[in-house]
Amino acid sequence: MSPTPVVLHDLRLVDGTGAPPVPDAVLVVDGSLVRWCGPARRLPDDPDLRDARRVGLGGRTVCPGFIDAHVHFALPGPAESPLTGLGELASYRTLKVLERLRTTLHNGVTTARDLMGIDAGFRQAVAERRIAGPRLLVAVSMLSQTAGHADFRLPSGIDALETAVAFPGSPPGVVDTVDALRTRVRTLIALGADCVKLAASGGVTSPHDQPEWLGLRPEMVRAAVEEAEAHGGLPVAVHAIGEPGIAAAVRAGVRSIEHGYALTDELRAEMAERGQFLVPTLLETMAEPDPARVSPAVHAKAVRWHRVAQEAFARSVASGVRVAMGTDSGLTAPHGRNLRELGLLARIGGMTPLQAIRAGTADAAELCGVAEVTGSLTAGKAADLVVCGIDPLTDLDALGDPANIHAVLKEGRLAVDRAGVFDGSGLPDLIP
Repeated sequence: MSPTPVVLHDLRLVDGTGAPPVPDAVLVVDGSLVRWCGPARRLPDDPDLRDARRVGLGGRTVCPGFIDAHVHFALPGPAESPLTGLGELASYRTLKVLERLRTTLHNGVTTARDLMGIDAGFRQAVAERRIAGPRLLVAVSMLSQTAGHADFRLPSGIDALETAVAFPGSPPGVVDTVDALRTRVRTLIALGADCVKLAASGGVTSPHDQPEWLGLRPEMVRAAVEEAEAHGGLPVAVHAIGEPGIAAAVRAGVRSIEHGYALTDELRAEMAERGQFLVPTLLETMAEPDPARVSPAVHAKAVRWHRVAQEAFARSVASGVRVAMGTDSGLTAPHGRNLRELGLLARIGGMTPLQAIRAGTADAAELCGVAEVTGSLTAGKAADLVVCGIDPLTDLDALGDPANIHAVLKEGRLAVDRAGVFDGSGLPDLIP
């Protein structure tokens, strides 16, 4: 912990709440927390700050650390085929996950919700600063019925999902009865899951189903919501692409719809009334899977449903559905380019830059249950912040370029400082 506060000045503050930017701002980092932030002219005359170290940021914009509510660190993204893991030891796959965690943090994401593939051990290692990465929330496994989105058992007898993604000790994702689902949810909770991930529709990449098919039946989704609520009110996140799956999830009272490509106006109104979140994962829709690495059927599904997603999202925004940033990084979207999603929220959905930034900060924090800890640059919250080399309110797309992420602090510690803006500041490094 830093022995004395550090006063950051000569900066423009975008605090994540949706409030207008503060052009001449000061932010005081005290150990792991934000002690004060606001207009420079209102900085309190606090004796503790008179001898504090002062760091000028050269007029750069400072945003809260961003939150990606839908990632898969166990999956490689476009860098390689997910099936590469079939020939690798779990220990080797773990080391590749560590690199993805570090890359994601260095490029502006200080909190991430992994919705299938890694377990609570990664969360603990990050929290103890044994490895560099975003603050983690984990679902551990995704649950669906046989021949659903979590069923990647191939005719050869190989379970591609278990071998290429899951780690030893992760429960299988296939569950076929209400009672079995209740037990599986309890097992995940016992393993430290922060949320429950279900699949209420088919998926684009899964081999046995179609996105428009109903996945877990409504009574099973309701059972999972009931179990999660009984165990501390854990949020339930539901993969739902086609209308039947979205309807089953919305009406069961889940916390978030992941993807939601075929939302209807009726379902949008229900989501808005219930305060449910949509995590649109637009970044995943911007690139089709490589035809050389997927079957023709999977490629055809991707082409069709990605267009549906992009055409429908603006209507969801206009209807008042709450939106949280999520990228599905690890599938077709690469790790470390998560902030490209912000520009897509604006360009495709019609959100203003401030609304898009809020979707990736305060609103995502509320969805993930960490709003008391992070999500906005306000006194008492974690000093998670991103120093931008561009003006994100005029060029939001540019935040997706790592070169424009000049520095990242997580809990008051330097994760990366590409521009040397904190040289001599005395701020501790994230990993000593």
